[in-house]
Amino acid sequence: MIEIFKTNVQEIEQSNMIVAKLLEHFPNSNINFDLEDCDKILRIHSLSITNTKIIELLNAHGFHCEVLL
Repeated sequence: MIEIFKTNVQEIEQSNMIVAKLLEHFPNSNINFDLEDCDKILRIHSLSITNTKIIELLNAHGFHCEVLL
């Protein structure tokens, strides 16, 4: 399963921190950012994804996140 999210993450250091936090909750997932995209895309490829948990985790660190349709 692959989910794509629109975020407001701007810096590589921020994206690295978010990926590390997400991997704590979704181990064995493939998680990456495309910060060059205008929507600052977060992609997560995992066997099980909980959209609300991902959004909550980013919000808890001060970032906006929404599912990109």
